[in-house]
Amino acid sequence: MSAGGEPPPRLRIDKWLWAARFFRTRSLAAAAVEAGQVRLRDERVKPAHAVRAGDRLSIRRDGLVLEVDVLGVDERRGPAARAALLYRETEAGRAAREAELARRRAERAAAPRFDGRPTKRDRRRLQDFLDEP
Repeated sequence: MSAGGEPPPRLRIDKWLWAARFFRTRSLAAAAVEAGQVRLRDERVKPAHAVRAGDRLSIRRDGLVLEVDVLGVDERRGPAARAALLYRETEAGRAAREAELARRRAERAAAPRFDGRPTKRDRRRLQDFLDEP
């Protein structure tokens, strides 16, 4: 109970994820929670589970894991600046996410790049190279 005698505000986890702009629609947020991609204190929950300030969420999207602390709840989806005030990413989570992104960038840089179909000139050069004795 807070100092005013009222309980701290709570909100469904799917609605909070939508309001905090982690997912574009509430149904996508609910589907992610059902699939186990969102965990509250490392436990699977249902979309109707209540979230409140002080909770720690683990959100998996596109192969990346975001560890966030809930700072507040808001039933309405607003601008991104207001949504960013609802959570704070943990330092350990940020470091792990940045390391994964760096690994992906390095992997992408090392992969061969093909710009599409070879041009007529490229095909002729390749044929000339293959026909050499």
